Amino acid sequence: MKAQLLGKIADRSAVVGVVGLGYVGLPLAMEFAKAGFTVIGYDVSQRVVDLLNRGDSHIQDVPAAEVKAQVDAGRFVASAEEARLRECDAISIAVPTPLSKTRDPDMAFVLAVADAIQRQARPGMVVVLESTTYPGTTRELLQPRLEAAGLTVGEDVFVAFSPERVDPGNAKYHTKNTPKVLGGITPACVEVASRLYESCIDTVVPVSSPEAAELVKLLENTFRAVNIGLVNEIAIVCDKLGVDVWEVIDAAATKPFGFMKFTPGPGIGGHCIPLDPHYLAWKMRTLNYKTRFIDLASEINSSMPDFVVEKVAHALNDDRKAVKGSRVLVLGIAYKRDIDDMRESPALDVMRLLEQRGAEVAYHDPHVPTFREEGQTHHGVELTAEELRRADAVVIVTDHKAIDWQFVVDHAGVVVDTRNAVAKLRPSRARIVPLSTSRVTGAGEGNGVPTLPPAAPAAPVAR
Repeated sequence: MKAQLLGKIADRSAVVGVVGLGYVGLPLAMEFAKAGFTVIGYDVSQRVVDLLNRGDSHIQDVPAAEVKAQVDAGRFVASAEEARLRECDAISIAVPTPLSKTRDPDMAFVLAVADAIQRQARPGMVVVLESTTYPGTTRELLQPRLEAAGLTVGEDVFVAFSPERVDPGNAKYHTKNTPKVLGGITPACVEVASRLYESCIDTVVPVSSPEAAELVKLLENTFRAVNIGLVNEIAIVCDKLGVDVWEVIDAAATKPFGFMKFTPGPGIGGHCIPLDPHYLAWKMRTLNYKTRFIDLASEINSSMPDFVVEKVAHALNDDRKAVKGSRVLVLGIAYKRDIDDMRESPALDVMRLLEQRGAEVAYHDPHVPTFREEGQTHHGVELTAEELRRADAVVIVTDHKAIDWQFVVDHAGVVVDTRNAVAKLRPSRARIVPLSTSRVTGAGEGNGVPTLPPAAPAAPVAR
């Protein structure tokens, strides 16, 4: 079976299935299709299936023209029919792994896919789980279901874990040129899965086991969560000391060794950084170990929306206004710059907290003109001079490049800047309130920040 499967991968006669056609699955499906494979994309959403089969795209990083080219060439088809999985020689699983309300892993999507593959499994398949999860998932949940179908892992069917590393909006690193870590149940599993991904990914990095590969992903994002938590706490420290946190960070970043630049903000978002460390923390709780760094970082990062709302309250108070009854305009609600992804966005918490205090909240985001939350549709407003003047306070939550920040400060009255987006603009009519208090500027004043040598680039934001 191994020899036959390797042969099909080599001559591109293998049919590749990708389960879950979202931010991870669709870019992966396109890479397999561009490498010459016939790809069946499986998704339970008929809307997504119909959209893709028309040659359109619902993912900002995947142009519609790319999807259409592969559909027209007959190399890609989307389907909501489970039975089509049986046609596949290789299956990559890229479905969501959210947390429950108690911050325990919700494995419902992975289990549903594993059950579906069990029903459709046959000898001569390679199955790779890409969904971020706790160490042990591949061996404990996926392997037994395939064995229950009468297949021997490492002989009849080949099973591995390879964590997704998608960074939405990253113009430099994408699916093809981001190294792919991979760990298999057996050496044969590693060989087959590696050969599959080497056909469309520039670099494959094998590790000794699925557990090692699962932990790699959790380490990557726990590293980011902890360091973001640290720098967010430094922002609070600077605020209490009356020191400009951005000046401190930029000066520290001139050190050519021993320091990596992270920047503070209104909280953390995306599907990875706010969630992944909790998978590791949950697993360790089952082994009677408390992950103190993870828990503390989560506590600090989760508190940042409250910190921002307090900033808004103080800024309004300085104008002798209460939060209740004030109109607050939130700029940017995607979880990071220049994307339309709102998953776990801190902007939603900021808006919700402001509304709880009685504020009238509006938002503008060029990438998210409308969104639905808890059954309600929210519509953004146009960014006009009238809208800016109408707002009692403007809060910059996400610093999209498409927004004219000079225009904002030229027409707004008070701007609470959580991203350092307007610090280096020319003096304006707005009163600027930064994340730390030393650089509050009145109308028409400059920021008074000296120019520092170029700093090392900030660490890229993981998804």
